[in-house]
Amino acid sequence: MSTRSYVAEAIGTFTLVFAGAGAIVVNDLSGGVITHPGIALTFGLVVMAMIYALGDISGAHLNPAVTLGFWLARRLPARQLVPYIGSQILGAVIAASLLRMLFLYHPTLGATLPVYFWWQALIMEIILTAILMFVILCVSTGAREKGVMAGAAIGAVVAFEAMFGGPISGASMNPARSLGPAVVSGNLASLWIYMLAPCIGSAFAVLSFQQLHQEISIPANSQDELQTNNSTTDRLES
Repeated sequence: MSTRSYVAEAIGTFTLVFAGAGAIVVNDLSGGVITHPGIALTFGLVVMAMIYALGDISGAHLNPAVTLGFWLARRLPARQLVPYIGSQILGAVIAASLLRMLFLYHPTLGATLPVYFWWQALIMEIILTAILMFVILCVSTGAREKGVMAGAAIGAVVAFEAMFGGPISGASMNPARSLGPAVVSGNLASLWIYMLAPCIGSAFAVLSFQQLHQEISIPANSQDELQTNNSTTDRLES
């Protein structure tokens, strides 16, 4: 892949963080005009749009956990792992920096933070990311997430997971999405949750996908028995 792929990942992740985290900031400053369902829908729609826009260039991972999952599933060469993740983080940091310029006094810039207990957020992020990565593996070809319905399916998963998981953990599912606003706003205390949990969830999704899609091998004795039965059937029919 050329540098076009890395530029596409930076642009796509920038758009995701600027629109998604920006929706949170605007909602806070406007007294809840957008509402939580609106924020969840924003994340889902921007992911869907970026997949259709950039999927044929980079695969539109937009997420280090997704890139890691593709690598673990042997769909992405190891040499592309670091450039992909670096591009995603760069796009997220630039987006958060621009949000800081626009909204100087917002305390978090849409950073993902545990609402109740850290362990709840950790478990929620692992499960949410595992579901997301599993769906991505099912609807993608190789390391690319572009198809007639791939964008809609993945965007829908992001939206419904943000809808019910957001009030507990922020429903990040994406280390870059969490890293950008956290670093720029200085909310680093819980960042480790949103770095670790999506990676664990992605790895679990890859393992589950591989187990479900293993080819069923027929033992040799079963093949012999099948051939014997077929021969008997042929003789009877003749």
